[in-house]
Amino acid sequence: MYCRPVPILIAFFLLAWLCNALSLAAADWIFDSVHIDGVWPLVIGGAVLGIANSIVKPILTLLTLPLVILTLGLALFAINVGMLALAEWIAPDFSIDGFWTYIGATIVVWLVNYILHGLFGLRGERETVPS
Repeated sequence: MYCRPVPILIAFFLLAWLCNALSLAAADWIFDSVHIDGVWPLVIGGAVLGIANSIVKPILTLLTLPLVILTLGLALFAINVGMLALAEWIAPDFSIDGFWTYIGATIVVWLVNYILHGLFGLRGERETVPS
């Protein structure tokens, strides 16, 4: 098993936090019904989204696994909407108005995060370690 050194892990988490904040800013820019007033709500929202996606989301996915299988993965999208709603609920001066805005904002956050993680090299590709 290969473990990354602590400074690399810290850099990984900081870049992932930045990706989350930038994806929330993109959703704010694209949708009129997403309101993020200032930099600190972006920073806090990005942190909450990152923590929720790494702690709460796996637990919810495991608990709803039969539903995820039954809906062929569509329930995972509902969990992603819930993670965005959690970030909106906790972060100050951050609001999303309307069901379809939640759906669109979740897609934008996913797409921007996917692109930025690829640009920064944060995707989970397996590294080969010589034996």
